[in-house]
Amino acid sequence: MKKTIIACLATVFAYTIYAQSGTNSPYSQYGFGILSEQSTGFNRGMNGLGYGFHDHNQVNTLNPASYSSIDSLTFIFDAGVSGQITNFKEGNKKLNAKNANFEYVVASLRLAKHLGMSFGLIPYSNIGYSYSTKDYVGEMKSALSTVTYKGSGGLRQVYLGLGWQPFKGFAVGFNGGYLWGNYNRSLVNTYSETSANTLGKYYTADVRSYQLTAGLQYTAKLSKKDAVTLGLVYNLGHKIGGEPTCKVVSNNTQTAVSDTTIYPNGEVLDLELPNTYGAGIMFNHNNKLKIGVDYMLQQWSKVSFPEYSTTSGIADYELKKGLFKDRHKVTVGGEYCPQEMGHRFLNRIHYRAGVSYATPYLKINGVDGPKEISASLGLSIPIMNSWNSRSLLNISAQWVRQDSKQFITENSFRINIGLTFNERWFMKWKVE
Repeated sequence: MKKTIIACLATVFAYTIYAQSGTNSPYSQYGFGILSEQSTGFNRGMNGLGYGFHDHNQVNTLNPASYSSIDSLTFIFDAGVSGQITNFKEGNKKLNAKNANFEYVVASLRLAKHLGMSFGLIPYSNIGYSYSTKDYVGEMKSALSTVTYKGSGGLRQVYLGLGWQPFKGFAVGFNGGYLWGNYNRSLVNTYSETSANTLGKYYTADVRSYQLTAGLQYTAKLSKKDAVTLGLVYNLGHKIGGEPTCKVVSNNTQTAVSDTTIYPNGEVLDLELPNTYGAGIMFNHNNKLKIGVDYMLQQWSKVSFPEYSTTSGIADYELKKGLFKDRHKVTVGGEYCPQEMGHRFLNRIHYRAGVSYATPYLKINGVDGPKEISASLGLSIPIMNSWNSRSLLNISAQWVRQDSKQFITENSFRINIGLTFNERWFMKWKVE
C-alpha cells in the first residue's frame, strides 16, 4: 500500500504542475481572484463546514487543533480533484464553460499521545479568464474598438501543522505554510482604424511568503451520548510581497514604433492578506449525527491593493484602500452515519449536506461585487476489502451561485472527488 500512496503523490504533484486554473470567471480579474475552499473532501460534502469537527479518520485542515484526534495506529493520505460546469448570464446572453482542477493533497499521522501532525498542499485563490468587448467610437462611429481581457494564475500553499490536546476536551493547533504563486493580467485595446494606436496594460506579481494559522477546540459532554464542540480559528494577515507592476504599452501599427512605461517608478509595492477569524460549533449525537454552524470574517477592507489611475494627466500605479470590503460567510451543515464500524456496507456510509451564504470581498468600479449562495450533498463511501476497511471515497455535488444585479450572474455545478487512504502503519503484530 505504501507504493500506492507514493504513486498517488507523484501523480497528483505532476498534475499540479500542468493543471490549468479551475475557473473561467470574469470576477477573477479583480484582487486575488476567486478565493478557493481550503478544505478536504469530507468538508466539501457539508459545503466547507469544519471549524468544530475533529474526526479521527479525516484530515480537517480548516482547524489545526483537530489533528490531535487522529487515530494513533494510522497514516492518513487524502487527495482531491473537481470538475465543474458554469453558466454565465448577462441580460439575455448566456454562455457555458467547463473546468477541471486539482484541489488538494494532504496527509496526517500521530506523533505521540494526543499530538498529531498534518502536512500537504492546498489552494488559496484561482485566476482564469479570457473575453473581449466591442464598441464603436467617435461621432461617426467609423472605428470599432475591441478590448481583450486575459488573466491566469493564483496562490497556493504548502503547510505543516501540529495539533495537541493538553487535557481532555481541549485542543490547540498551528499551521505554518509557504505561500507562493503569481498572476498575469492583460487589457489590450485595439482599433479597426490603422491610424489609431494599440494600447495595452499588463499587470504582474510574483508572491513568495508565509502563512500562519492558529486554532483551538473545546468539547463538552452533555450526556453519555451527546457532546458539543466549539472551534476557533485565526489566520494572520500580513504583507506578502509580490512586487506588483503595471506595464503600459502604446504601439503604432503604421510605424511599428512602441512606447513602454513600467509602473511604479522606482518604488517596490507589497501585496497583503487580511486577518481572518473563524468560529464554529458542532453537536455530536453518539458519533452518528453531527450538525454544525461556522462563521468566518475576512477583514479585506483593511487591505491595500495596487490600482492604475490617471489624475490630471499624470498616470500612476499605487496601493489604495477601499477596493475591497470585509467578507462574511455563514455555513450550516452536518453528516449522518448509522454505524461507522458496523459490518453492513450501507450502515457505514456517511451522508452529508450543507448550505452557505457569503458576502463579496470585491468592489468593482465602486460597486459591491457578487454575493455567493451555495449548497452541497455528499457521500463518504467505505472501501472494504481483505486488507483495508478504513479508507474512504468522498464524493459531493455542489451548486454555487454568484449573483450581482449590476454584473454577470454565475451558476456553477461542481463535482468534488476525494480519496482518503487510511492505513494501519503503526500497529504492532502479536506473534504466538
